[in-house]
Amino acid sequence: MKCKLFAALLAGVFWGGSVDGQFRKYSNEFLNIGAGARGLAMGGAQVASVKDGTAGYWNPAGLVGIQDFPSVNVMHAEYFAGIGKYDYLGVAVPISENRRVVGLSVLRFAVDDIPNTLFLVEPDGSVNYNNIRTFSSADYGFLLSYAQKVKDEEDQKLSFGGNVKVIHRNVGTFASAWGFGLDAGMQYQSNRWKFGLAARDITTTFNAWSFTFDEREKEVLYLTNNDIPVKSTELTAPRLIAGAAYAFPLGEKFNLEAEANLDLTFDGQRNTLISNKTVSVDPRLGLEASFQNALFFRAGISNFQKALSDGDTLNQKKVWIYQPSVGVGFRIKNVVIDYAFTNLANQSNPLYTHIFSLRLDLKKND
Repeated sequence: MKCKLFAALLAGVFWGGSVDGQFRKYSNEFLNIGAGARGLAMGGAQVASVKDGTAGYWNPAGLVGIQDFPSVNVMHAEYFAGIGKYDYLGVAVPISENRRVVGLSVLRFAVDDIPNTLFLVEPDGSVNYNNIRTFSSADYGFLLSYAQKVKDEEDQKLSFGGNVKVIHRNVGTFASAWGFGLDAGMQYQSNRWKFGLAARDITTTFNAWSFTFDEREKEVLYLTNNDIPVKSTELTAPRLIAGAAYAFPLGEKFNLEAEANLDLTFDGQRNTLISNKTVSVDPRLGLEASFQNALFFRAGISNFQKALSDGDTLNQKKVWIYQPSVGVGFRIKNVVIDYAFTNLANQSNPLYTHIFSLRLDLKKND
């Protein structure tokens, strides 16, 4: 029984019961978690307003907001009481007199110390806990970004950007995969309005899996009626994110900016606010208030879903739920520290996570 559970875990990580070479819903989902506590505190509504180093993740066109000196962004988060760990590192460098920016983003999501119970039961039927070994399941994303200004006037700004995406995933020594894809984005600003568009996996990102089992592992899998995979390819369908933001006039010291995003997926019907067989639309709303560009307060709403109402399992009545998030941030010279507090599940099953991120602008202090 434990051998079957172990094999099911492996299958769920990299196979998912999909047919080889077909689109998988939620493929490479670790790339949709987010980057930076600012964006996560605002519910992921970032495609129009992002202008720091995390733009390499949210919308590469926003990287043109980095001026004069390189910028470094880092983030660490732990999910489900530390079982899952998520890390992000981004570096962006302006070139060509601030008209172009190049960047590199690295993301890692991993579950460590997974028990390998394949050899828990000895051939004579006895249980030997000394045979348990552990392994890690890790997903890596590498984004090489480029952004360029097309128009840079006081009342109008336009920029474009793109990512070359490389994905590496591994499950212990049993399986590994490499994947490749492209992203593209644009941002347009007219006075207080900002508009953004990001197209992810525009060429259809693929992951090519290979599997490695030694003869002893194959024997155990065979005797426990588990399939032994050889090769597998999963495809990630394109995703389109459109957004608009507006900055409210509150004086010289105060600023208030609100943003709304629509996340459109085309890989089948999902449990989102708007959904059919062709397209699913998941809205995201974010708000940021700042004082002298040094103190920030943020909030967001995302992940609208239908779920069973509390205490109504008999009638199976469903209601709309959503995921709230809040956060703060502050700037000290060339250092920005951000914090987000977000719910990874829903109101009826809260799994709140504390997320911290750091931004360092590599300029010389006077």
